[in-house]
Amino acid sequence: MKLVSYLHEEADQLAILVNGLLYNTQELHPDLPNNMSMFLMMWEDVIDIAKQADALLKSGKHPGSASGIPVSSVQLMAPVPSPTSCRDGYAFRQHVAAARRNRKVPMIPEFDQYPIFYFTNHNAIQGPGNIQCMPDHFHKLDFELEVAIVICKFGRNISAAEADDYIGGFMIMNDMSARTLQMEEMLLNLGPAKGKDFSTVIGPILVTPDELEDHLTPTQPGHTGKNYNLKMTCKVNGIQVSEGNMSDMDWTFAEIVERCAYGANILPGDVIGSGTVGTGCFLELNGTGKLNDPEYTEQWLQPNDVVEMEVTGLGTLTNTIVHEDSDFSILALKKKA
Repeated sequence: MKLVSYLHEEADQLAILVNGLLYNTQELHPDLPNNMSMFLMMWEDVIDIAKQADALLKSGKHPGSASGIPVSSVQLMAPVPSPTSCRDGYAFRQHVAAARRNRKVPMIPEFDQYPIFYFTNHNAIQGPGNIQCMPDHFHKLDFELEVAIVICKFGRNISAAEADDYIGGFMIMNDMSARTLQMEEMLLNLGPAKGKDFSTVIGPILVTPDELEDHLTPTQPGHTGKNYNLKMTCKVNGIQVSEGNMSDMDWTFAEIVERCAYGANILPGDVIGSGTVGTGCFLELNGTGKLNDPEYTEQWLQPNDVVEMEVTGLGTLTNTIVHEDSDFSILALKKKA
């Protein structure tokens, strides 16, 4: 099942997407909530009803009073417009190893011992469309090509062996990054904060795990949880700059959820990212380029750039970088030593 949130009468409206048409959930069945937050809160009570409606739509039948509207005619929002929290993992060894190699430091052995994550600003979640950036963000502005999940039921102290049952669906994630801000503040061994908190993009659809069963692939040796063979690409202004695969995740989402839930509650609506796929950001690509050629010209995102991320089965997430009309700079507020 493919779920979409879109702007309808100044509120987020939940719909099921079938063959390019959106069907509002409450029109499909009176027990289905009309927004994603309630849908996730009521997941175990409503998911079977929604799947039955989805199956009928795919067979050409229209349950309830639903009539489809073209997805191209609406303003898409983040599939989960108001997450209860947002964490981002660090699951792809290729990306971590390349980034450390480019900085001429050895691979950190702790990567292979346990998965890690950080919390980012869940109030800065957005979907397809414009990404508003302040002037300081354009000091090495970057994308990060990722996949994200959303939690669909309450849990605590969950083992990796059972954690896949807590995953409601998968989305593309673009963890936007202002690298100068990020690197400066992380010299103090805290963060990332201002380098990340201005925008995290998810979308364009939430795809439930049953839709991806044909893409299941063996998990990396020594790991627990489901893994999927999903090609991941990113284009900037129509030129492909990144290519990877979700199957390259060393730490599974199940293992990341296990760590998130240790001694803490996870809630319906919590969004968790995979971390950057190998080659999935300019920071890594520029580092590799300069390592191979000292004359390599770095590339960073600029105003009016169009970023298109595509993942097999999860659609295409498109955003345009917009320069906010402001001259306010926090970089200029630094005190002199």
